[in-house]
Amino acid sequence: MREIEEIRSFIEREIVPRYDDFDAGHGRDHVLTVMAQALSLAQYYPEVDQSLLLTAAAYHDLGLINGREHHHTDSALIVREDERLRQWFDEAEINTIADAAEDHRASSDHEPRTIYGRIVAEADRIIDGETIVRRALLYGMKHEPGLDREGQYRRLMEHMREKYDYGGYLKLWIPHGENARRLEEFRQVLADPVAFRNLFDTIYDSINQ
Repeated sequence: MREIEEIRSFIEREIVPRYDDFDAGHGRDHVLTVMAQALSLAQYYPEVDQSLLLTAAAYHDLGLINGREHHHTDSALIVREDERLRQWFDEAEINTIADAAEDHRASSDHEPRTIYGRIVAEADRIIDGETIVRRALLYGMKHEPGLDREGQYRRLMEHMREKYDYGGYLKLWIPHGENARRLEEFRQVLADPVAFRNLFDTIYDSINQ
């Protein structure tokens, strides 16, 4: 029988540091948060194998090493190619981990295939207005550095509405927890031009001070 602490030790030693190579919104703090939130959500699903879930959460963004566009499928490929995982998991379990990593993407065109995918996807939804805006702004400043303040604001606002507004592509898969309430709160801020602009300006200035 595998020990979750042994797997956790491996993940913290070998996997988490790989996130140091990614952008600030997807660094070490991000993966640790997703891992913690996944295990917290698992309390509602006693049938879930926590060691398998923890591994899926840890690997979910490793595909960013090849860029953002296909990072979800690349993360799944990394899971399947990591022979070290076979000391703890059989082939079916590795496929479940890989599927969960692949299915986490918010813009995915299909519902996660397993409870593991739904939990990891939900854990990856960090519904906190300041965190959402900061991550999106850091991404925009890195990938479109030529945009000035107003350009970054327009880019970010378009992305926020496309993803988080009513009818946006963000989907929440777990009815438990705080994400649904927090998403509604953020939508209220998004609907208030003054409140959202103040939030943006505060974060923009803190990044550029």
